[in-house]
Amino acid sequence: MKKGLFCLVLAASLVFAGCSTVKKNTVTQASTINALLAGVYDGQISCRNLLKYGDFGLGTFDRLEGEMLVLNNTVYQIKADGKVYTPDVDIKTPFAAVCQFSPDKSFGIEKGMNFEAVEKLINKHAPDQNVFYAIKITGKFAKMETRSVPAQQKPYVPLAEVTKNQPQFYMNNVSGTIVGFRCPLYVKGINVPGYHLHFITDDRMQGGHILSFETTSGKCELDLCNQFFLILPKDKEAFANVDLSKDRSDELKKVEKKR
Repeated sequence: MKKGLFCLVLAASLVFAGCSTVKKNTVTQASTINALLAGVYDGQISCRNLLKYGDFGLGTFDRLEGEMLVLNNTVYQIKADGKVYTPDVDIKTPFAAVCQFSPDKSFGIEKGMNFEAVEKLINKHAPDQNVFYAIKITGKFAKMETRSVPAQQKPYVPLAEVTKNQPQFYMNNVSGTIVGFRCPLYVKGINVPGYHLHFITDDRMQGGHILSFETTSGKCELDLCNQFFLILPKDKEAFANVDLSKDRSDELKKVEKKR
């Protein structure tokens, strides 16, 4: 058996086995983005256990109740009212990705840069598109547009249906932190290919999934992650019965981008 394949099989065999050693340069993820898109919203792993794998990341919560942002080993929950909460660490998540953030490089962010311009700047400093990068941007923003999602009730509808009426929030002249990842294109169906970013203000009052922004000033830090550890739900009927062979790229675009 090839070494790479062995690592993948080993990762699958360690699901909820209590392996809590945090490895540097490793993105640890709970479930898959396609499962979330299909409506698998029941929490599978607690935030307490998630923090064993990293102090930095993003995701969502049980029943899709809000946006998750993990920063400095603290889990924040931005609910559909636009407010930031610090949930009990025993709350579960159906989808999340974290790492032990240790930046490899940093560079300044100029005034007047939007989402696309910042993407291009990061790509210039991190040209290798075949590895994972954790992204942390701290600074001031002339404009920040985010969204969140409300808790869902069964029978769950697909995520693209939920976000049709998503609450959106508009902030001006705020200071805060962007947290997220740039994932390789080959993780299509597993995570979000390209950029996936969440935001929280310095006063921990506002935030959410980023739709657009304009910078005033800031600093970007990047952590190259060349290892990926996937935790799949164990013996969960919803996950077992979902069709993960379907191409949900169009649904993902509707969910991730500004409408």
